[in-house]
Amino acid sequence: MANGCGTGSLVGMANLQMSQETREFIRAHAGEDVRELALHTKRDVPGLDLPFALDQIAGREIARTKLPQWAACEGIVYPPHLAMEQCSSQFTAEYKAQVAAQLVEEESEPTLVDLTGGFGVDFSAMVRGFAHGTYVERQERLCEVARHNLRELGLGGRADVVCGDGVDHLAQMPPATLIYLDPARRDEHGARTYAIEDCTPNALALRGQLLDKAPFVMIKLSPMLDWRKTIADFVGSVAQVHITATGNECKEIVVVLARGEHERVRVVCVNDAQRLEFEVGADSAGSWQRADVLDACELGAQRYLYEPNAAIMKAGAFGEITRNYDVRQIGANSHLFVSEHPVADFPGRAFEITALGTMNKRDVRQVLGGISAANVSVRNFPLTVQQLRRKLKLRDGGDVYLFATTVAGGHMLLRTRKLA
Repeated sequence: MANGCGTGSLVGMANLQMSQETREFIRAHAGEDVRELALHTKRDVPGLDLPFALDQIAGREIARTKLPQWAACEGIVYPPHLAMEQCSSQFTAEYKAQVAAQLVEEESEPTLVDLTGGFGVDFSAMVRGFAHGTYVERQERLCEVARHNLRELGLGGRADVVCGDGVDHLAQMPPATLIYLDPARRDEHGARTYAIEDCTPNALALRGQLLDKAPFVMIKLSPMLDWRKTIADFVGSVAQVHITATGNECKEIVVVLARGEHERVRVVCVNDAQRLEFEVGADSAGSWQRADVLDACELGAQRYLYEPNAAIMKAGAFGEITRNYDVRQIGANSHLFVSEHPVADFPGRAFEITALGTMNKRDVRQVLGGISAANVSVRNFPLTVQQLRRKLKLRDGGDVYLFATTVAGGHMLLRTRKLA
């Protein structure tokens, strides 16, 4: 990701041919609601390209949260809303750049080819670890934006921008050290797709060609995918799987292909600063799934409750949790963990248990203790959060965190307070 930006500004965008009127409109209305601007701005203002101006105002507002380093660079040009919605965040782009740099660290002059350039966030972050990079994108407009932004980010000298089809480029390109793909996850009607073979390009069908041209291939995939099936689908070519979350929301799965047959696959779960790493067999079976489960009669002695972060939940790495931390799973399918003593640095949320009981009326009254509001969560429980909240007559919010789950002895309710 950018460590700084060039001194150029929107004035210097010769390729994008922005008028003085458009520049002034963007500056005058920065931070305003683009929907209101679209409704109330006159369309016949000479020299004003209103759609482009609205894209810039909206794009920069999104970037303030999603790409703060880009937002701080005044000269950056933003694409239409869909490309901004689909592009990587600063955190996920920088993480992929770290993975890529580790893959090629032994190469003296590593080269990168991004076959699905898009807005170029991932490419601009990754290319900093390479001697040279090539960005490939079918849409000429996005190519213009990428050329401009790469110059603004100080990367123009180490990157080429190619307007063309990524699959066609793959067929005729010289060998590279690493190829990156972020296949489009929408069909020709704009509907979302998730299966690898339904995305464009189809990375499964291109596996042989990709590995012929580069020893390493990184593929960004939907967080909805079953990563274990993905390993099987690539038939021994997967060396690493990275499950990335930020703000406790799973954002993407990144698969690293490498030449040769891989009997063991490295799996990394990352949620902001939290990280858990383990290995699975190429058949993705193993003890990483099987957690040590607490005997129901011991539940009363437990004082702390833990909820794994989104990346670990996606991975299903519950066995790794009980091996790496002094905790046990509260029930076979609860995916909540407990301990008698506090556990430092647990990769997820931690709570102190203040009361627990069954779902019979007397226990419920005791657990609730007269509260009228709580943050309610359910794990392996027959009611939804909304149904349970209505049953218990609780509003949402407050300082109490209520967990409902199932153990060997039946349904349980745990009242907790969140630990810092």
